[in-house]
Amino acid sequence: MTATAETRIEPTDVTFKIRRYIPETDEEPHWETYVVSVYPTDRVLDALMKIKGEQDGTLTFRRSCGHGICGSDAMRINGRNRLACKTLIKDLGMNGEIVVEAIKGLPLEKDLVVDMEPFFDAYKAVKPYLITDGHEPTKERLQSAEERAAFDDTTKCILCAACTTSCPVYWTDGDYFGPAAIVAAHRFIFDSRDAGTESRLEILNDREGVWRCRTTFNCSEACPRGIEVTQAIQQVKRALLFRRF
Repeated sequence: MTATAETRIEPTDVTFKIRRYIPETDEEPHWETYVVSVYPTDRVLDALMKIKGEQDGTLTFRRSCGHGICGSDAMRINGRNRLACKTLIKDLGMNGEIVVEAIKGLPLEKDLVVDMEPFFDAYKAVKPYLITDGHEPTKERLQSAEERAAFDDTTKCILCAACTTSCPVYWTDGDYFGPAAIVAAHRFIFDSRDAGTESRLEILNDREGVWRCRTTFNCSEACPRGIEVTQAIQQVKRALLFRRF
């Protein structure tokens, strides 16, 4: 019986083109290029960590859990919003240049870091919490499986802002609530236990609410959790038109 040699996967040099911005010295963002030795199964986050640790300690980006749960490392990779911790090098191509820049539509602070406050202000404005009437219940508020299914998809949001900052309307209109805030509202509007539906619908009936959506589907394509964002927005629009659920 002939022994076969194990197939070894070797690292490959990949070029990363990163849009840098250092507010203390730069008037405008600029591009810098780094060549990194990576494996096909490495993630973009691994490469960024390697650049920061071995080549340029000034490179700045957000990251936390590294497993697609916290949503902190959303960025534009090859022109598309993605989580760096979930994007494999092999899925971007080992031979081409990988372009990385900050998500659009929010104020740029440094390199790949943006100011998230406008995003969270919109999120908070839609009252993303359970609103109930009366005193504390004496028993559990029960739901059927069908009632839960009505909003199950929108409970998956991790507030990474990938959907909102992929929206062309949001890029040009800083007052627009954006997809993530509407998703957060949807999660409670269609919750049978909630009593704040009317107030949320009134908030989203504003000219900067759901009616600014142009149904380009960028948000659904950008969501790393696979939420049907555009569908959720359409459901909120129908709820406003018919005011019944």
